[in-house]
Amino acid sequence: MKDSLHPASSDVAHTLQNDTFIRALLRQPTDYTPIWLMRQAGRYLPEYNATRARAGSFLGLAKNPDFATEVTLQPLERYPLDAAILFSDILTVPDAMGFGLNFVQGEGPRFERTVRTEDDVKRLFVPDIGATLSYVTDAVSQIRRALTDAQGRQRVPLIGFSGSPWTLACYMVEGGGSDDHRTVKSMAYSRPDLMHRILDINAQAVTAYLNAQIEAGAQAVMIFDTWGGALADGAYQRFSLDYIAKVVAGLKREHGGVRVPVITFTKGGGLWLEEIATIGVDAVGLDWTMNLGRAREMVGSRVALQGNIDPCVLFASPAVIRTEACGVLESFGNHPGHVFNLGHGISQFTPPENVAELVDEVHRHSRAMRAGQSSR
Repeated sequence: MKDSLHPASSDVAHTLQNDTFIRALLRQPTDYTPIWLMRQAGRYLPEYNATRARAGSFLGLAKNPDFATEVTLQPLERYPLDAAILFSDILTVPDAMGFGLNFVQGEGPRFERTVRTEDDVKRLFVPDIGATLSYVTDAVSQIRRALTDAQGRQRVPLIGFSGSPWTLACYMVEGGGSDDHRTVKSMAYSRPDLMHRILDINAQAVTAYLNAQIEAGAQAVMIFDTWGGALADGAYQRFSLDYIAKVVAGLKREHGGVRVPVITFTKGGGLWLEEIATIGVDAVGLDWTMNLGRAREMVGSRVALQGNIDPCVLFASPAVIRTEACGVLESFGNHPGHVFNLGHGISQFTPPENVAELVDEVHRHSRAMRAGQSSR
């Protein structure tokens, strides 16, 4: 009988030319450490900026499956990355709820309306994903086709994603980004009943959204809890982690007979790593403040770990980039279950050639580690 958590080789690899990323998420041995980058399709790439100019705006780019496919593939043409990630935005779900998303130059995302009163909360609803977010699922299907050759072999897996219920609530209550999250945290403390209602609706919406991406062809999914680290201990568990757990419990964990791994990432969440590892995810993403070796000791083989080099390392010289990459790999050690990534999204000012140095060194040094060679 096949183990559904650790599928046999044919279950993972039968359509993938490169299944290293999926194997690492499932804590299976790999020939090297796979790497992909948060925001790997973005403003640091001149080809992305050219496509965005043709689209006319960020939303024009994200809501057009042709453009979304084009920019998703761009970093794969430059670098031998081990996974593609859907080009979209975490705020598509609140936008589908009618909040009116727009992006203001120099200010980031803004919503036309917020949810702050009892009446606002009563009007919240779980959107019909098929009716409101078909441009996302269409992009997922189109990207899968673009990654697949005439023989039906796919270059690398495709990752789908969503924001966490709490992170979405932060934008919905604040109306955009915030330095201190004063409004949303005040609601959480003074009217926890309203906050829990918002989070429950968001959890239902995120679950449906991720399941729709899986049905459309996403081979792994990631929950971005960007603002979970803004919460105090105790509040994090009540208002963020509990709702991520609800999403995870409702996800389709297998599609087409193949396991669909789930990753969650809380920026600033290293304090709660052991708790995060218990909610049923396959992998936990870590930011750059956490020592990977220590993290692996804390969770053992319960989950894979993803991360976690400081994105600002990519502004250093090639020699420094390579040294820092080796340090992260050595910290984790020669064990299964590591996906190399940045500790958060890549900066728009990153020199593209420095990314090439990072990807090459991760592949080179991790292969040497597997072979038992000292390469430093």
